Amino acid sequence: MIAQLQEEALELLKNLIQTESFSKEEDETAVLLFQWLEGNGIQVKRDLNNVWAVNKYFDASKPTILLNSHHDTVKPNAAYTRNPFSPEIEDGKLFGLGSNDAGGCLVGLIATFTYFYDKKDLKYNFVLAATAEEENSGENGIAFMLPILPKIDFAIVGEPTLLDLAIAEKGLVVFDGTVTGTPGHAAHIKNSENPIFKALKDLEWLNTYKFPKISDALGEVKMTVSQINAGKQHNVVPSELKFVVDCRVTDSYTNKEIAEIIAKNTDCDIQPRSLRLNSSSIDPNHEIVKAGIRMGKKTYGSPTLSDQSRLTCQSLKLGPGNSLRSHSADEFIYVEEVKEGVQFYISLLEEIV
Repeated sequence: MIAQLQEEALELLKNLIQTESFSKEEDETAVLLFQWLEGNGIQVKRDLNNVWAVNKYFDASKPTILLNSHHDTVKPNAAYTRNPFSPEIEDGKLFGLGSNDAGGCLVGLIATFTYFYDKKDLKYNFVLAATAEEENSGENGIAFMLPILPKIDFAIVGEPTLLDLAIAEKGLVVFDGTVTGTPGHAAHIKNSENPIFKALKDLEWLNTYKFPKISDALGEVKMTVSQINAGKQHNVVPSELKFVVDCRVTDSYTNKEIAEIIAKNTDCDIQPRSLRLNSSSIDPNHEIVKAGIRMGKKTYGSPTLSDQSRLTCQSLKLGPGNSLRSHSADEFIYVEEVKEGVQFYISLLEEIV
């Protein structure tokens, strides 16, 4: 059965690649996934562009595992030399937009859910959620689904990790900073209220500050000033300077704590765009982690953001493919990675269910 599921997963991935599914435009892949699951005898539901199901013998008295990945993609970049919607196999590589991020993971989890769907007397329930709007952290994907899904005890989030275990993931807070000053003619006497120079102290602090708590899994909190803008004419001192800070937060701090520390140590007006994209993790002693380690896998902390940031339960990021290929030109995943993903997901879960 596993060999058959591996082949079916590969074919499903090819069909997904040739079906456009940019964030907020996932209707066609939602239809495709719904029909595939229904065709495999699974009672499936759809809410907006999210497709989901529970195992046949779901028992509310048992704990529940969420199997989640996304079916939206970014838009192809200008460096593509291939048709991003043509699922071509060459030298063992399956090319196509979304093949690596996160198509291989998604079809692997779908095949795994199908494998366990009608099994009786499992220790855990399973919920499958193929969700939308992951790439733009939208509100109509996993965040929309959480109140609808059954209570989740822990989740496997399908993202490319080379099948190693990402037991923690950094959160994200984007800050908008504004420094105000006094506008004036550049030819007049030096303006002590030039916002460009007023900003230097805060920018230097943001560039050099080290948050004292260091996470075992994720290391240090990382702040990067990534945008800055001031002035429109060479002969006019601007009235304000604006900048943007990208802050990657570890499990040592909440997003709110980070915002409070930054506000306390800067003079400018600096506001978080959102505090909802939190860091996430799973207990290193959790049975799913121990099972993966027994199977020879490494654990690590991931610097990249995923739908884990929206979950309130413990979660593990895991999947075939390589994160370094995500959003790249001529994106690909190895055919063997897709097949190994199906086998590994099933074997890992059989260790605990």
